[in-house]
Amino acid sequence: MRGPDVPAKALDARALAALAANPGCRRRAILDGAGVNKAALAGALGSPSGFGQSQFALTRGNAFEAKVKGDGGAELLRLVHEHLDPTAAPPAGAHLPDLGAPGPEGRTARTELTLREATHGAAGTGTGRWSLLDHPMLALDVAGSPAFLEPDAVVVHPDGSWTVVEIKSFPMLDGSADPAKVGAAARQAAVYVLALEQVAARLDPAPAVRHRVLLVCPKDFSNLPTASAVDVRKQRAVTARQLARLTRIEDIADALPEGTCFSPRLPADELTAAVESVPATYAPECLAACELAFHCRDRSRAEGAVTSLGRSVRAELGALTTVSDVLAAARGERGDPADPAVAALRRAARLRAEALETAATRRAPQGLDAALETDGAGAGQPGATDGTAGTWGGPHR
Repeated sequence: MRGPDVPAKALDARALAALAANPGCRRRAILDGAGVNKAALAGALGSPSGFGQSQFALTRGNAFEAKVKGDGGAELLRLVHEHLDPTAAPPAGAHLPDLGAPGPEGRTARTELTLREATHGAAGTGTGRWSLLDHPMLALDVAGSPAFLEPDAVVVHPDGSWTVVEIKSFPMLDGSADPAKVGAAARQAAVYVLALEQVAARLDPAPAVRHRVLLVCPKDFSNLPTASAVDVRKQRAVTARQLARLTRIEDIADALPEGTCFSPRLPADELTAAVESVPATYAPECLAACELAFHCRDRSRAEGAVTSLGRSVRAELGALTTVSDVLAAARGERGDPADPAVAALRRAARLRAEALETAATRRAPQGLDAALETDGAGAGQPGATDGTAGTWGGPHR
């Protein structure tokens, strides 16, 4: 489906969190499952996306992460100890295992083996020391297709429990950060927690995966690291539920025409037909999460779909899926009067008509005002020259 000689684009936690936030979008599910580069696809469709991080932000983020993990991860482990496990022994002489292996499958197997060794001591209750796994590789099943995920770090505590660490380059000012960015980081970390839980379930005894992750950011306007513990239980539950709702990729692929291909090298008309053969579920939130958002928005607006107005509006309108259906229902031309959405629209239309009629009546001239307005430049009008100008005398008393 990617096309011949087109390399697969790995599905990372950021993309997986966005996919889980819109589980009804079959288009994104099949494209991500097939490893299609959606940014290149959007450019070939004539709707290039502005989604993604700038090169400057990536460089700054990599430099900050290297600083946090420098000196054997001493500062990072200090922050974990301070914010998440202050009663444990200080993380002096922590273990930093080598996770190198060929290919994502090899790295995933190596990570699981390392976690097992770092967790289980002789009594099966922990090794009693700290371990820092730098960029481990985790696998998570997504609609029947494996997704390989790479968190910034995973820390194994002396008691054998595991913590996800997220390192971001946006600042914490006076101990707080941008709520939108913190929320995105929490959703991303929740994906890693889910993947770690699958690894833990295969161990005996199963270690605890902590639901409080550590978010590390620059302090104020400096490059010094600071941290905060973030509870991701809510994000983890939502992500797990949404991923479970995803239609299996095999089912989506079976419904496509034979030979469907999403290679950006195809002619524009063929590529557009291939993309449109998979239904999409567009919402304004896609603009901040998907490379194909501009293309899908244009199609949604052209079709008059109410989803282009937002998911909350779509949910309120029930079976009315297009703007023309909504307007027809409001005018009484279409729709079942027993439908709550239709009844609400017709009531809203009546209230609007009454409000406009009342406003028009209040603006209409009456009595003396009408006489003054229809008298032209006659007596009683400001600026008249018959001797009664600017007064209430004469024939208008």
